[in-house]
Amino acid sequence: MASQNDDTQEQAEANRAGRLRSIPSAVRVLAHPALADARAELPHAVIMAAVRAESGRLRVALTSDNGPVPDLADLARRAAVTAWLMSSPSLRPVINATGVIIHTNLGRAPLSRSAIEAISKVAAYSNLEYDLEAGERGSRYTHAVEVLRRVTGCEDALVVNNNAAALVLTLSSLASGREAIVSRGQLVEIGGGFRIPEIMRQSGARLVEVGTTNRTYIADYANAITGDTAILLRVHASNFRVVGFTASPDLSEIAALARSQDLLLIDDVGSGALLDTRRYGLAPEPLVQASLEAGADLVLFSGDKLLGGPQCGIIAGKSEHIARLRKHPLARALRVDKLILAALEATLLHYLKGEAEREIPIWRMIATPAEELKTKATEWAQRLTEQGVDCQVMQGESAIGGGSLPGETLPTWLVGITPPNSQASNSEQSAGHLPSLLRHAPTPIIARVDRGTLLLDPRTVLPPEEETLLSQLATILTCKT
Repeated sequence: MASQNDDTQEQAEANRAGRLRSIPSAVRVLAHPALADARAELPHAVIMAAVRAESGRLRVALTSDNGPVPDLADLARRAAVTAWLMSSPSLRPVINATGVIIHTNLGRAPLSRSAIEAISKVAAYSNLEYDLEAGERGSRYTHAVEVLRRVTGCEDALVVNNNAAALVLTLSSLASGREAIVSRGQLVEIGGGFRIPEIMRQSGARLVEVGTTNRTYIADYANAITGDTAILLRVHASNFRVVGFTASPDLSEIAALARSQDLLLIDDVGSGALLDTRRYGLAPEPLVQASLEAGADLVLFSGDKLLGGPQCGIIAGKSEHIARLRKHPLARALRVDKLILAALEATLLHYLKGEAEREIPIWRMIATPAEELKTKATEWAQRLTEQGVDCQVMQGESAIGGGSLPGETLPTWLVGITPPNSQASNSEQSAGHLPSLLRHAPTPIIARVDRGTLLLDPRTVLPPEEETLLSQLATILTCKT
């Protein structure tokens, strides 16, 4: 019996060795016509590295299973793709067909055409820190401030690289070594595992928790104030909701308490909404303008969520406090560059001109009615069906995403695609393989799978991307190989 097992193992080893020997040599792969374009345009070292990488992956695969050895042409094609990827930027554009409007993993808010043009215009030299009127050194902190004043009603503003940075800078400058009072229900964790208590400790502010997870009253704030208290802090729970038996004071109540005790009120509203989300059938989101009107000394918010601009954090409020923030050593470490300022200012101008719903992509997506999406989905399905793709139009929901309006969705219409050659027993496996194929398309397509069906939501596909989406889908889904 042992002898038979030994023979079987020896035979398996011999078969594995034979498969490994059958891998085409690097010389043969390099000479194949499938690599001709790459050879003409890319350095030899890059192509050689790609061939070695693909041969290595194949060697590992053949060592671990009994799959067939790809032929020379297939290996050369794989090496060509790898060579082009090696010589391309790792950060690439993708098509978001998931229906998640502010998709954190896909870069959050897509920029408006004007914002993209603004970036292009200042990509060379600009007056970032040059006063054109005086002909001498200026300050980057002046850019975007005037339009922020007009849009939000603030006295002054400061732009840093994200909203967490805005909170760190504010607390470090205004509450380091002193107490900051915040409701227990607002000690949230934001993206990437960063938590409000940890941010506060890093700033040097001493956290004072009041109330409970679900109910906090104005008396809780008042009773916690001591001679060492510097600020009252409100943090909007932008990525979760507490429902049921809840209570929290209005911002105006907290503002009145802060004024009576000569304290500062800092309101971190998170998503940066400048338009009333209730107009679109969504839950209310705190408006920056409303927080300032209610008496917040400083309002903190993101630029790349509901504001619809580039990644940044904005601190808007009273001039005397903004002036202190500008002078803090962290301000230089957290400042943004000319590209962010250009894109932000262009985005804010859409609000000033009353055209945000039309020009800012996320607001255009939010405002698009379901019937319009049904028409679009039907057009897509008809075109794909004509090219031999099995698909159907179905109802669904789009999510806002990106730490904004948690749990809120919008009705939409989807194109559901049944994977080719899939049977009931293996549809999940086929559908699971299809997203991988789409992710490896020339312009990657990011979609979702539900119960064996690939779902495409037209709400989040930008108009210039539609032709690319449909042509790539048809090519991938009707491929016979």
